[in-house]
Amino acid sequence: MIVGYARTSTLDQKAGLEAQKTELSAAGCEKVFVEQVSSVDVKARERLAEALDYIREGDTLVVTKLDRLARSVAHLLEVLEVISSKGAALRILSMGIDTGTATGKLMLTILGGVAEFEREIMLERQREGIAKAKAAGKYKGRKPTAQAKAAEVVELHKAGVGASDIARQLGIGRASVYRVLASA
Repeated sequence: MIVGYARTSTLDQKAGLEAQKTELSAAGCEKVFVEQVSSVDVKARERLAEALDYIREGDTLVVTKLDRLARSVAHLLEVLEVISSKGAALRILSMGIDTGTATGKLMLTILGGVAEFEREIMLERQREGIAKAKAAGKYKGRKPTAQAKAAEVVELHKAGVGASDIARQLGIGRASVYRVLASA
């Protein structure tokens, strides 16, 4: 069976998700697992876990691009291990790679390493750019929303409201509530 997996990072990327589903359908996918979640939060990628659980011996998991599947070489190798332990293969449409062959496995590992290297360089440049902007006084960062609501947090806490309820009422994280209370 040919099984597809499509992912976008945000709910705003509807066109990208539709394009992936169209490509997967054209590639002959009989079942497609779809989710809209960041690749950084691997634990939240429930549909990927379902797809990996669903595949069986002789199946092929198909993705449109490598970055839709894995966020690092280590993660890619983990996913690949699960796939190969089930006797299945991975196909990446944009790269023309199929791990059903030894060459496909080699190419995937090499290209995964290059992609991770490229991402690290991009992040390094981004950090340098932010540092330059901060030095020039042009980058202030995000306004601290929880600190702006510190008085409300303390007031609700004194009224006996729990941290989770405070966070929900004020639209901030529960950890932020604890940080405000610790500094109060």
